[in-house]
Order: sequence, then C-alpha cells, then structure tokens
Amino acid sequence: MNRFPLRPRSLFVALVACSALALPVRAAVQPVAVDRIIAVVNNEVITAVQLRDRVDQTTRQLQRQGVQLPPADVLERQLLERLIVERAQLQLARDSSLRVDDATLERAIGRIAENNKMNTTQLRAALERDGVAWDRFRNEIRTEILLSRLREREVDAKIVVTDAEVDNFLTSNPDAFSGEEFHVAHILLRAPEGATPEQIDRLRQRADTVINRLRNGEDFARVAADSSDAPDGISGGDLGWRQRDRLPALYSDAVRDLRPGELSPLMRSAAGLHLVKLVDRRGGAAAGPQRLEQTRARHILIKTSAVLSDAEAEARLLGLRERVVAGGADFGELAKASSADLSAAKGGDLGWVNPGDTVPEFERAMNVLKPGEVSPPVRSPFGWHLIQVLERRQQDVTDERKRMAARNILRERKAEEAYEDWVRQLRDSTYVEYRLEND
Repeated sequence: MNRFPLRPRSLFVALVACSALALPVRAAVQPVAVDRIIAVVNNEVITAVQLRDRVDQTTRQLQRQGVQLPPADVLERQLLERLIVERAQLQLARDSSLRVDDATLERAIGRIAENNKMNTTQLRAALERDGVAWDRFRNEIRTEILLSRLREREVDAKIVVTDAEVDNFLTSNPDAFSGEEFHVAHILLRAPEGATPEQIDRLRQRADTVINRLRNGEDFARVAADSSDAPDGISGGDLGWRQRDRLPALYSDAVRDLRPGELSPLMRSAAGLHLVKLVDRRGGAAAGPQRLEQTRARHILIKTSAVLSDAEAEARLLGLRERVVAGGADFGELAKASSADLSAAKGGDLGWVNPGDTVPEFERAMNVLKPGEVSPPVRSPFGWHLIQVLERRQQDVTDERKRMAARNILRERKAEEAYEDWVRQLRDSTYVEYRLEND
C-alpha cells in the first residue's frame, strides 16, 4: 500500500513524468488524443469522442447510400444537435421511470436477426466483421426502443381522430386512394418555440440563401445536407416514394400542382419554413373493390409501469392463459377483470380486424392463431397482450377500408406534427451549454 498517496492532479503529473522518462525523447513529444467536454445537457455531458463516433458512423452510412457529404463543420454541428435532443429525451425517459429490460432487448435483437435471415450468433459475427462492437449495438437498440416508448407515451397515445375529420378528409381528397405515388425531398429551416419576428426574419434570410443556391443549379441533396434542420437533412432530405395522402398535409397540397424537378414556394408552419421538391411521380390507376380476410379477435392488455416490470406483466398473462387453456376460466370474463384496454368492458372484443389495423407485433401473433386458440403473451408498444381469435371471414371492405386508411393517414399526420412540436418544446426547455468556442 502506498504510504504517501498523491492527490489526483499530482498523480496525473507523476504518471506523465514517469512516462516521459521511460520512453525515448521522440515518443515523449508526440501528441496524444484526449477526450473533452463539448456540450453540457442539463446535468450530463457530451464529449468529443461521442461526437466523433457519431460522425464516423453517419459518414459510413451516407457513403454506402452514395450521398454527398456536407462540409465537416456542418455535419458535426447537425449531429451534435441530434445528440443533444437524444440526450434530453433519454433523461426524460429515465426521470419518468421508463426502462427496457434485457428480455425485451433480446426479443428485439432476435427480430432484427430474423429479418436479416440470420440467428443472433450470425448477426453478432456479421456486425463484428463490419467493426461494430456487440455491446455498442445492444445499447443502440435499447436506446431506440426506449425513445420509441417515450414517443408513444408522450405523443402517439394522445392523438385522437374524429369521424368528422375522416368525413372531411374523404370529401376533400376524392383521389386520395388513386395509387399515384410521389418521390419527394424537402428542406426544413426550424423555428424556435414562440419565435419572435426578428427570429423569423433571420430564418427567411437563411431561406433566401437556400433558394438562391438551388436556382443557381446546386444539387438539392447537397443543399439539404448543408442547410436543413430536419433529421433526414443530412441524407439529402429524401422522403422516398409515398402516396400523396401519406405526405404531411402541407407537402401533399404543395406537390399536387408540381411537375417533376420543380420546387414549391417557401411554406410556413409551426415548425418553421419548408421547401419541397417533387423528384418524380408514378402510377395513378384507381384501386378496384377490395376483398380482405378479416379476423374477429379479443385480447387482454396489461401495461407496464414503474411498479410493474415486463417480466411481471408477462408472468401475469401466462397465468391467465393457463386458466383459459385448462378450461377453468372464460377469456371474456378475464378481460373484463384484468385488461387495461378500452375493450375490457366488451370482454376484450376488438370486432372484425382488417390487415394493417393493428400494430405489427399484434398482427403477427394474431395471424398464426386458429379460431379458438390463445396466443402466448405478446409485447407491443402498448404493453403485453393475450390474444384469442374467434373467427375469420372474407369481406368486401372497399368503403370501410377507405375510412380506416383515412383515419390512419390523419393519425400519422397529427402524430408527426405533434412529435415535432413536442421535440421543439423539449429542446427549448433543456439547459444546453456549448463548449466548442476554442475549436
């Protein structure tokens, strides 16, 4: 044991001195890469190494996609902002007791492996061949699940679409389901919450610069990578092919009268200023009558919370399933007593369900059941489900399908706009201190 312990700073100096004595003079003067704080987010820090890792990861991704990289300082600034917003969301999730347990993480990784036609061992080997550490990959997936659950709780679960809104959408968009698709790219210049007239003027000056660059022939993807504040700006602002009704309402109206290659006028929303480019359009044949297989199902939903973990929710449903399968309990009565869903009063009955009406995890489990069968516990963004299929039928659902599709479109639009507003409000309320001045 050292009888004369040094204070931390003295110990650091002593170690450096010893290293200098032990190595040749030439080695002693070579620069050594050190980490440092580049931003403080509330009471946590973002370091230069964390930003450099994100820059390297994004650079490799954009190069694989063939997207021209923005200048290094622009890329760093945009990715630092992403890290700040991500850190603020993770802090909120942690403070409100949201967690992702290991069992949930393993199931998610198993689905990723399955989608890539691998098992987990093969997925790990493939990632490590590409230089991606397994622990880092697991942490990134855990973070994605956590952020998804946070968005579901804070935004998606609060979205309501009324019948009147569906009626108005169908009346205002008679060609909504024509099958025509639009390839769209966009640039967003984000406005802060409650922006002042002076801030909007500065934003319009930025927009004028962007428009002039585009009119002078600069590539849209490059300008978007340099200028857009949208999360997809770095990759050129490309939204890909979408039916017009699947675009944000502002963009849907804008592309209606554009020809391929044309730019929209500058548009204003609560999020900021927008420019949209119609890259191309295709299709347009109206869809005929639709006959679909419908499933009548019922379920029991148990939601996790700070006092009820995933493992406990799953175990509770396993117990209920055993009672139903053994014949000692009625599924509907258990749903009335135990389910946290609004359908509990009807014994968990969801009525006739069309393909795509439920979240993918629920639908996959439901589709493999025969009438009368009960699923194992199923995890979805809403919680844990026990599902029983009652019967199936073929049905002409043309009008019903249009209403359901319209409802989903409106829900998606509202959720996206609400999420952007929520992120902006969270960012504006987060204490951020930048420490990049000396770079």
